[in-house]
Amino acid sequence: MTETPETPAAPADAAPLLDDLSNRLFFRLYQCTNMLHKTGTKALDDYGVTTQQWAVLGALSRPGHEAGIAVSELARFLMVSRQNLTGVLSRMEAQGLIERRVSPSDSRSRLIRMTATGQDLWEHELRQRIARFYAESLQGFSTADCIHMTHYLQKLLDNFRALDPEPHL
Repeated sequence: MTETPETPAAPADAAPLLDDLSNRLFFRLYQCTNMLHKTGTKALDDYGVTTQQWAVLGALSRPGHEAGIAVSELARFLMVSRQNLTGVLSRMEAQGLIERRVSPSDSRSRLIRMTATGQDLWEHELRQRIARFYAESLQGFSTADCIHMTHYLQKLLDNFRALDPEPHL
């Protein structure tokens, strides 16, 4: 472990404790990820929307993306492979939630955008259900807790990006 102002050198006998703590932390993240997918999908089950589809709709609903977004850009934003995203997009297209359109700037490129059906579902049903899911999931967390957790998760994400600087997943 390199000593920096933020991380003073730990005594040699602390290494097993740090290893155990790291293992517990990463296992909890793994468990939380699995439970997020399970409970998040259950929360939107009435609409036939999974957490992966929820993430796509959320990404497409961001201001400035009304005209659509290239699959490669969407994959980078969501940090998933194009291959994994392709299946999700195909199912969403079959459900009538998204459409693929020819890019006005490059006729060889396709943009993904929400359909009117997808936008209506997102605005009038899903956002309210997701807000309730967030409130239930974060029960007992203060605003400060949420700010700190967001900060620490961003630091972890930054470290992951340093470990894998490839722009494509």
